[in-house]
Amino acid sequence: MKLSSKGRYGVRALFDIAFHNEGRPTQIREIAEREAIPARFLEQIFQDLKRAGLVSAKRGPRGGYQLARAPETISLGDVLRALEGPVIVAVEDDGARGRPEPDVVSSVFLSIAERVSACFDGVTLADVCTEATRLGLSTRGRPRLTYVI
Repeated sequence: MKLSSKGRYGVRALFDIAFHNEGRPTQIREIAEREAIPARFLEQIFQDLKRAGLVSAKRGPRGGYQLARAPETISLGDVLRALEGPVIVAVEDDGARGRPEPDVVSSVFLSIAERVSACFDGVTLADVCTEATRLGLSTRGRPRLTYVI
């Protein structure tokens, strides 16, 4: 199994919202700067995350994206399934199909995929935030900009 950039960036973006913004809407530009992710790619990612019900969008000068649920209830599995689909352990077909007995190896790989999926489901965005704090990452980061016209 290999995670694409889309899946990795999606997890990083939602972590950024959970860790730096205390429930406030966050603009894609801010996330892109802090996480070094192309803003155009983030726009596509956030459309998928919004469709999956993981984020909501707020329009206007103080708008942006925010988590649709508490960080404790959003697992990495939720994020990855929204962006990548179900967890699959890819195995080349070795000609086992058509054999009369059950394909034991395919059954084992299916079991492994289920365990990997359960591992991703066992880690939440809140867990990632806790790890960031343990590693000494500051929630302050760059100051939040406010525009007054």
